[in-house]
Amino acid sequence: MTVRRVMGTETEYAVSYADGRHANPVRLSFDVVDAAATPERRHIRWDYRQEDPVNDMRGTRLERAAARPDMLTDAPQANIVNTIAANGGRVYVDHAHPEYSAPETLDPFDAVRYDHAGDRIMLAAARTASERTGTPIALHRNNVDGKGASWGTHENYTTDRAVPFDTLARLMTIHLTTRQIYTGSGRVGIGERGETAGYQLSQRADYIHMKIGLQTTFDRPIINTRDEPHGPAGTRRLHVIVGDANRMDVPQTLKLGVTSMILWLAEHAAEAGYDLDTLIDALEAADPVDAMHTISHDLTLSTPIALAAGGTTTAWQTQVTLRAAVYAAAAAIHGTDVTGEPAWPDRSTKAVMTMWGQALADTAAIRHADDDARLTMADEARRVEWLFKWQLLERLRRRGSFDWSDARLAALDLSWAALDPAASVYAKLASRTERVNSDADETRATIEPPADTRAWLRAAIVDRHPGQVVAASWSHLTVRDETADAGAGGADDTYGNASRRPTGAAGLVSLDMSDPLAFGRERCERVVDECSSAAQIVSELGGNIPVRR
Repeated sequence: MTVRRVMGTETEYAVSYADGRHANPVRLSFDVVDAAATPERRHIRWDYRQEDPVNDMRGTRLERAAARPDMLTDAPQANIVNTIAANGGRVYVDHAHPEYSAPETLDPFDAVRYDHAGDRIMLAAARTASERTGTPIALHRNNVDGKGASWGTHENYTTDRAVPFDTLARLMTIHLTTRQIYTGSGRVGIGERGETAGYQLSQRADYIHMKIGLQTTFDRPIINTRDEPHGPAGTRRLHVIVGDANRMDVPQTLKLGVTSMILWLAEHAAEAGYDLDTLIDALEAADPVDAMHTISHDLTLSTPIALAAGGTTTAWQTQVTLRAAVYAAAAAIHGTDVTGEPAWPDRSTKAVMTMWGQALADTAAIRHADDDARLTMADEARRVEWLFKWQLLERLRRRGSFDWSDARLAALDLSWAALDPAASVYAKLASRTERVNSDADETRATIEPPADTRAWLRAAIVDRHPGQVVAASWSHLTVRDETADAGAGGADDTYGNASRRPTGAAGLVSLDMSDPLAFGRERCERVVDECSSAAQIVSELGGNIPVRR
């Protein structure tokens, strides 16, 4: 019973010219990602062989011929669209956005630190690209353009495949539709194109149109069913696409930590003797997609949501009930202390459960306050991002005596998301928010990989032997064995890539790192230190599997 599990984030950034000129975002994305690559790493390709974007958790496969091209993320790439970051993460082009995938972590606090380290990595890349091209490139950490387009801030959680998929999907739908009351980053405009003037809790909610589906870029579902575990047998990866691009630490930590605890409940309810089916039946919305939109549009946090079993509830009441369920299951398995608190097994779990309780207290206070009172709620605003942003916008709106359709409000909303501190209103106000990581923590996380996952080995081999690394993925590393027969032939097309492979004289060997916990610093540091080549490291750690040519 712990919040700790393998988890990570993926953040797509809006890219544009800083001076507002018309730009080709795909070209700018290439420029930014190329600027993130060092000369020593530029040749390393992403190994698409482990990706399977048409495999569905519901036990089916979509025919590739029936898939939209933007679903086929394992398709060959002819340009330099990927680089391995110094911290073991990945920087790449995803459609028309530069994207950063954080390295694998085991803790929501670490996950937030490495996620926000990505902002620093991407800002540095944008500045380098601006210098190289002579054009000022701006990045924004948000999810919408106000004109109908949306891009993702995704979460990934390794979970037990033994949990029936239907149970997992129903429970997570309940949580994901209601958590936005404390995880939303706030947005000016209602509707995909901001058709209605106003303000809402979540940037992403209006772009969700289905309960469940394999796709991520159209008719977006609450539950994404792409079955691509990047992990050992018996696990699945829950890929969450409905979250916001938070700037503040607390909502980001809650987004990851509470979701992990709900997954723990799904995995251990039977062990605890807890009736999970009854809980799901009692909380399931009649129309989850409509609930997602309604909750986001409701600043009172009190609009009733129709339940499938009849009656109504609210997002706040649902979250209170979910937290009580986690408490009950934890107490049944691990007992309680003298205060009645479950015996949480580690500091991270205890901290997340405390933060969840505080979030519900904060949102309860917001529910019972009118607009005038909410403007004075400085303590709650330190932790609730949509409230902090609303306070800034509402004060501006009142001073100017204009409505929510005024362009100055949209400009302030955009400024909140700007990565460049000189252009970011958030950067100027960050000291007023509650932090879980320091600036120094985030800076170190740009160059130091997590020590307790396979990200450590990925980063270490790429750092020490970049010229010998041919390709990488989340679960595999392929390196050049410079002692192999030079006449064995080339390796073209092995990785689904079309150009710029290192040439030379050696065979290729691969290390299977499907177990994300087996290749951390404790096991691998001595091997990395003692071996003189990447191929030797791979061999010592159980690889040395010849790659098909």
